[in-house]
Amino acid sequence: MNKQLATFAAGCFWGVQALFDAIPGVLSTRVGYTGGLTKNPTYEDVCSDATGHAEALEITFDPDKVSYEQLLKIFWENHDPTQMNRQGPDEGTQYRSAIFYHSDAQKSIAEKSKEQLQSRASKTIVTQIVKASTFYPAEDYHQKYLEKRGKKVCH
Repeated sequence: MNKQLATFAAGCFWGVQALFDAIPGVLSTRVGYTGGLTKNPTYEDVCSDATGHAEALEITFDPDKVSYEQLLKIFWENHDPTQMNRQGPDEGTQYRSAIFYHSDAQKSIAEKSKEQLQSRASKTIVTQIVKASTFYPAEDYHQKYLEKRGKKVCH
């Protein structure tokens, strides 16, 4: 089986995980922290807004069943990429919109999709597109948080 990684930040990671877990071709997901400088951050560290990390979702997917382009489409359609460091009631750099690419091909696809979205948007798309760095899995109680509580959405 062919496997690839995709990593997205789109606000609170609980809802993002529930969304992507429902997509055929997504093999597994885990929530965590990436894009910052602090090693092995905790949730409390990240919430301090001092680590530089974003709450993010790492997705393992089968590209023969769901393409990276399809995952990006879902990413764009399910958060507001024009809000700087905020999604819904959540505010801070840890809630920024970001695509963490794992290859030059993903970078190119992400940049093209952002340009296409921007051409149709009335506001500036602030989503960062940056090279994936170390992904620190969040604490166990954050993994599948909504599923464990019988919920599908945060708000």
